[in-house]
Amino acid sequence: MNLDPVIHAPARLQIVSLLAAATEAEFAFVRDTLEISDSVLSKHASALENAGYVEIRKGHVGKRPRTWLKLTREGRRAFTAYVADLQRIVGRPLTPPDRPAS
Repeated sequence: MNLDPVIHAPARLQIVSLLAAATEAEFAFVRDTLEISDSVLSKHASALENAGYVEIRKGHVGKRPRTWLKLTREGRRAFTAYVADLQRIVGRPLTPPDRPAS
């Protein structure tokens, strides 16, 4: 089991987790919810887009430019697999270390 390195970065994991709960989300909403800068969100959203996990759509609301992020089908599948892998890791019973004989 290998955790997906594209999703594994903390900021990307937060982005994908947020997008998994929505159809799509506006850039500013994601930035403000995750409390990250525009540049950090842009960098990680681009990495997720390059992997085929996120679709970035640009448009306007009135005369103001807006950007929306959406998890792709592949991104949703990758996130589901990532979460399943994490559950397998944390679901293993803890084995106490061997205790020295007293």
